[in-house]
Amino acid sequence: MTAQASGSLDVRLMRTLLLLLTECSVSRTAELLGQAQPTVSLTLRKLRELLDDPLLVRSGSTLVPTERGLAMRESIRDILAHIDAQLAPHPTFDPATSKRTFRIVAANCLGTVFLPPLVGRIARIAPQVNIDVCPMPSYEDFLAQLADGTVDAVIGNWPHPPEHLRMSTLLTTDIVCVVRASHPLAGRHDRIGMEAYLRENHLSPTSDKRAHLSPIDGRLIELGLKRRIGVTVPEYAIAPYVVAQSDLVFTTGRHFAEQIAQAFPFAVLDAPRELGQMKFYMLWHDCKHHSPDHAWLRQMIKSVAADVRALDRTGAAETCLVPG
Repeated sequence: MTAQASGSLDVRLMRTLLLLLTECSVSRTAELLGQAQPTVSLTLRKLRELLDDPLLVRSGSTLVPTERGLAMRESIRDILAHIDAQLAPHPTFDPATSKRTFRIVAANCLGTVFLPPLVGRIARIAPQVNIDVCPMPSYEDFLAQLADGTVDAVIGNWPHPPEHLRMSTLLTTDIVCVVRASHPLAGRHDRIGMEAYLRENHLSPTSDKRAHLSPIDGRLIELGLKRRIGVTVPEYAIAPYVVAQSDLVFTTGRHFAEQIAQAFPFAVLDAPRELGQMKFYMLWHDCKHHSPDHAWLRQMIKSVAADVRALDRTGAAETCLVPG
């Protein structure tokens, strides 16, 4: 096929050519296309000029494909089948029978609160679906993994999520400080002021090199402030054990703080008001936005977040009813 021919042979012409080479009849092709016979005859003439081949030749009272026509019939059938497959409606997603794997990256401080009910819900609705929960990679890596489809969704809490990604807010929680029972601050019942907060020695799961990505240190940077981080840990789950053995202050979201305070003799104190609240959101890339599979996954994540928010409201209401 010449460069001129390949550039001029659009899908409409390919469909007509395939019918001509299959039916070996101009009148039958015209009938199938709902066109007049002279129109199809003109199209056949154009195709012969474009491809520099007769394509169909007389054999008695019938037409038969030329050698070039026979070769093109199979090639064009494959090309059109591929085009039709790509243009077909999106397949539906059946969670009850699907065996696919979803890969989720989640902020560690939300993991123990959020992921167990999410996994439980998915297991009930989609028993053969696999969930691969991955540790948070570097900022650059998770952006690349969302773009290439390696990761399906990210649940994060950075101060400023990437603007080019799709986003849905999941939860907003108070920021609190966790200290061991023998810490000098443990007996306080009022909120810690910023001045007192900055005098303390802190534990953080985020290194100095990534401080701007921390919901705590990122906010302090915006305020022109910096806390003293005495210890950083590679995993969030280690933090309670370190706090239990030191006078370090661990600042986190209330959900996680209250959970670990049930297992350790910790005091949970309101953090400085200037730190605001911690927001958790789901991020995903446009490349997955229209997929029925991923739309279902996002709905599962949103429904679990809604349940957690409902529990928060119930707990707040019960607290208000307790006589004080």
